[in-house]
Amino acid sequence: MLHDSKGETRMKAEIIAVGTELLLGQIVNTNAQYLSRKLATLGIDVYFQTVVGDNPSRIRQAIEIARERADLLVFTGGLGPTQDDLTKDVLAAYLNRGLSIHQPSMDKIEQMFSSRGIHMVESNRRQALMIDGSAPIENEAGLAVGNGLSEDGTHYLLLPGPPREMKPMIEGPGSEWLKSILGSEEPLYSRLLMFAGIGESTLEAKLIDLIEAQSDPTIAPYAKEGEVAIRVSTKAANESDATVKLDQTVEAIKQRVSEYLYAEEEMTLEERVVQLLRISRRKLSTAESISGGLLAELITGIPGSSGEYSGGVVTYTNEMKHKLLGIPMAQLQGDGAPGAISESTAAMMAERVRQIGDSDFGVSLTGVAGPAQAEGKPVGLVYYAVSERGKPTSVFTGNFSGTRSIIRVRAVKAALYQLWLKLREH
Repeated sequence: MLHDSKGETRMKAEIIAVGTELLLGQIVNTNAQYLSRKLATLGIDVYFQTVVGDNPSRIRQAIEIARERADLLVFTGGLGPTQDDLTKDVLAAYLNRGLSIHQPSMDKIEQMFSSRGIHMVESNRRQALMIDGSAPIENEAGLAVGNGLSEDGTHYLLLPGPPREMKPMIEGPGSEWLKSILGSEEPLYSRLLMFAGIGESTLEAKLIDLIEAQSDPTIAPYAKEGEVAIRVSTKAANESDATVKLDQTVEAIKQRVSEYLYAEEEMTLEERVVQLLRISRRKLSTAESISGGLLAELITGIPGSSGEYSGGVVTYTNEMKHKLLGIPMAQLQGDGAPGAISESTAAMMAERVRQIGDSDFGVSLTGVAGPAQAEGKPVGLVYYAVSERGKPTSVFTGNFSGTRSIIRVRAVKAALYQLWLKLREH
């Protein structure tokens, strides 16, 4: 156990993901992220994450290392029916314990095969094995039973690898078992603040004194392309006590950077934009060149967005800008023409697509994603515009760095941020 500044103990956990397919990159280890968040809500700090292949000596080595630095070892994977599903076997041998059939799980496996008229291969019995002395962690979504056991102050929780099985197990019986070993451990309460229109380093600079002085609650920034999240966390005996502490810190953050704070819960910027369009009963149309339909993809990826999104066009060439949006060729090319990559073209694209879609907002993007210059303009230069019905069109200039794909993402997020600012007014 680790002691905090108040002298209270906090359980330290290590997540051990077992599976050669994870090491080969054939499967992404989303389980670790999910488990880390869930364990945090129970007041358990995850200090390490390990990925190990289906090899008994390396799995044992991972156990030995983790046992020296963590109180709780949470395994995912290696509970299936095949000979390379070794997690229970290796841990049982390490703890010098046997393996026995958990009869309710065995009955479930046999019933499943019988009901489908399929011959059960003997190896399927492995999914019903439990380490002697462990508690069963029921698996309603699959066949492999989980295990929970403690020995010499170290706790072990074994869960299957498939997320559709692991998630309900950790949310239900797995959490109940963890609570039974936690005793008086205080749960962790968190609040997530979502920002756009500002980079992680700039946001951190505006909050640096708060971050450096943090003790309780803690402030942790997390970044992804075009968005930044700040998680404010505290441990408390109950939600009311936690709310008092979290409110104070969140308010201090909002006083500094409220113009970039688009949500106080976990959601993407495009989700927030669609939400505000829905609340204000407004519609959006899009015209894209540099982004190649990425903006439309983000918007339409949100369930139910058809009520807020009229549609969009990808006008990648000058000919398509002219034919679909009616932009004069004299605007796009020729001596003295502003060109396709210009403020005026971005404005015309946004205005024309808004009119064509009979929408309240039109958003456009045109620019250079690379790898080479275009129209004599540098890679990363992007013009994006927001046209609102009955108001002057706003045009913005971005100079983005990164790879071709990163520039496109950053440009789209920047355009969404400007649309969010206008929607916020309503």
